[in-house]
Amino acid sequence: MAFTRDSIPDLGGRVAVITGANGGLGLATAQAFAAKGAHVVMAVRDLDKAAIAADEIRAETPHASFEIVELDLGSQASVVGASRRIADAHPSVDILVNNAGVMAMPERVTEDGFEMQMGVDHLGHWTLTASLLPALLAAPAARVVTVSSTAHHFGRSIDLENPYRRGHYSAWPVYGNAKLANYHFGLGLQERFARAGVHAQSLIAHPGLTHSDLQVRTVREGGGGRMAAFFADLTARVGMTTADGAMPQVRAATDPAAKGGEFYGPRWMNTGRPVRLPVLRPGRRRAIEKLWEFSERETGVPIEV
Repeated sequence: MAFTRDSIPDLGGRVAVITGANGGLGLATAQAFAAKGAHVVMAVRDLDKAAIAADEIRAETPHASFEIVELDLGSQASVVGASRRIADAHPSVDILVNNAGVMAMPERVTEDGFEMQMGVDHLGHWTLTASLLPALLAAPAARVVTVSSTAHHFGRSIDLENPYRRGHYSAWPVYGNAKLANYHFGLGLQERFARAGVHAQSLIAHPGLTHSDLQVRTVREGGGGRMAAFFADLTARVGMTTADGAMPQVRAATDPAAKGGEFYGPRWMNTGRPVRLPVLRPGRRRAIEKLWEFSERETGVPIEV
């Protein structure tokens, strides 16, 4: 049976934190959770855009329970501050969806000197997850869902000597590396949960070919070149809606039958209903070890379960 929004169980009493919940896949995820009774924490950078998104959530679910927390994943200080505000308000967090990201940008650095794609897509979420771990572990059965992409297939595992490809930067390969980092992060976190014997679970998901504002922003920023314009046009013509594209991460976060370490995406690779996919990348154990070494070195933040 296909997993749809009607398949989502009652989420009343649960707290769900979603990064990038002010648009695209994040907003669609927030709408799905709010409609099922979750209290949604919208962790976002653009507060004006979040206010508009909040109106959209209310329009669909008039009595929705949610709050907006300012979060800039490109600033480690902002991530730590947002995490503290969330944990102070919610000692127990049931769902964390590491959704926000940037794609195929020109070479830029974050406030902390990290390459922007790796800094926002991975390292920001690394520190957010680490900072929220006590609240996640306080929940009866928390789930962390990290959103990757089909682009992880052309990514390479972390090069500890030159993780940001400085000197030979190219927007799309670096994006693939960042999304592979998301993929390995989700798997590595589950390994640590399992070893520690805790009830929390870590899963990964990807949205396939979805028409969202991410493609539009990529074209506007100019880092993806002609390929970005091609993908923006392609997703506008044949891509799934954000509501459908969000379903793999929604299923990973809420399906009672889903298990830690599983990977969800569209049935037909880029389109279709959300299904469990095989975890295929070879050499992932060493790749995960390198990712942990790199992430702790760059952020100074360990993930201890």
